Formats: sequence, structure tokens, C-alpha cells
Amino acid sequence: MVGTLAPSLDPMMYADALLPTLETLARRAAEAEGLSLGWVELKRQGSTWVLRVFIDSEDRGVGLLDCERVSERLGVLLDVEDPIDSSYTLEVSTPGLDRPLRGERDYQRFAGRLVRIQTKEVLDGRRRFLGRLGGIAEGGVELLTVEGKTIRIPLRAIEKARLEVELPRRAEGSRS
Repeated sequence: MVGTLAPSLDPMMYADALLPTLETLARRAAEAEGLSLGWVELKRQGSTWVLRVFIDSEDRGVGLLDCERVSERLGVLLDVEDPIDSSYTLEVSTPGLDRPLRGERDYQRFAGRLVRIQTKEVLDGRRRFLGRLGGIAEGGVELLTVEGKTIRIPLRAIEKARLEVELPRRAEGSRS
């Protein structure tokens, strides 16, 4: 059982060892509800673990009831498999409006959207970029910056990236 690793590993190594099992269980629960698994995190918070599962759908919105159904289904699977050998809290949610972008698929999926990207090293004189995502090309992310310049950021150089929340503009003369 994976849970027996806890006494001999530090918390990060323990979490890393459990992630493949937890991802498999979370994927089963999400797909059974017609959803996809975004990603899974297992973090230590004080004396307990927090298992965070992010679910998504490419063709419809994900709501509170979806999160509840996946949580219930996953809770049963976790009770049966019992991979975590101590107390934990299960949280199931969506990535949110300002979701992080995680991998090539997200950069393609959200082409045209406003994004904020932070790089590991200085590129074009800076590490933080805001602009319209153009997708993936030649191993990098195409970005039309808010200054109007098109740049390519190598995927390996991206430290973190996330969507920016964009609110619809009101038509001139309309009242709130």
C-alpha cells in the first residue's frame, strides 16, 4: 500500500508518491460524471493533508452540483482504496475564471484569450507579460502583448501562466 510510505518520506516525497494513484481515482470519478480531470494536488496543511481536485469540461460550464457529484463519487473510491494513511480534507472545484494554464493543450484551447505569463528568466527585457494568447508554434507560446508586439515565449521558459478575467464592456449610453 502506498500509504505505508509516510513514516520514511518527507511530506513532499509522500505526496509525489501518491499523486499517480490519486489522479487515477479522480479521473475515474470525473469521467463517470461526464467531466475531465484538470489536475490533482496533495498538500500538507498543519497536521492534516488537503487533497484538491480540479475538474473541467471543454463543452460546458462546470457548476457546484458537478463538484458535489464528483466529490461524493471520489470519496467512495478513496474510502475503498484508502491510499492516504492519515486524515485529510477533500476539496473538489473548478480551475476558476483566472485558471492557470498547464501545458500545450491549454495554450491551444484558450487561444484568443487574455493571459498573464511569468517566465523563469528575463526575455525581451522582462519576466512578466500580459497579452492575447495566439496558441502554440514551434515549441513556444505566441503572445500579442498589450503594447502591440508579437512575441514567442518558449514553453520551457514559462514559470506560470493564467487567464485574466475579462468582463464584457457595456455599450455606449447603456445604464447599469
